[in-house]
Amino acid sequence: MLSIIVAFPNIEDAGKIKSILVRNGYDVSLTCNNAAQVINMVNQLEDGIVLCGSRLKDMPYHDLYTALPNSFSMILLASMNIVSDCYNDNIVCVPMPLRVNDLITAIDEAYSIYRKKKKKDRKPANRSEKDKLIINEAKELLMNNHGMSEEEAHRYIQKISMDSGNSMVETAQMVLLIK
Repeated sequence: MLSIIVAFPNIEDAGKIKSILVRNGYDVSLTCNNAAQVINMVNQLEDGIVLCGSRLKDMPYHDLYTALPNSFSMILLASMNIVSDCYNDNIVCVPMPLRVNDLITAIDEAYSIYRKKKKKDRKPANRSEKDKLIINEAKELLMNNHGMSEEEAHRYIQKISMDSGNSMVETAQMVLLIK
């Protein structure tokens, strides 16, 4: 589960947001009112979400975002003026006044951004030449028998692999067996 850090210039506001999150089943690792505390905490955690206002006591949100490691997402709670000026696709913006459903949706969206970042950071598996040959043979079969492009055949094997929980090589072998 991702860690959540709540940071607002007014510590009482941070506490109110924390209690909303706790009531909705989320754990909050830290409530604070400055970026230095956030940065200190993210260095101790593996991954998470920083939920903050537009300006903390020592730093605006966009500077804090650039200081966060890639394993952290940000949710900005701010006035509509500030939210409409935020052009970073990796920051989830929620306009104030806050509605609880909007906050919960924002957490889900921030988690989705985190998963995309994590997936992008993963390195593809190193396959043996034999495994590559099996996958290529299955792709050729799909291209010849079903009129797929090479990319479509690859995506087909990949999707069946993910849906079935098998590796791409195992899926390619099944494609070859079925012919």
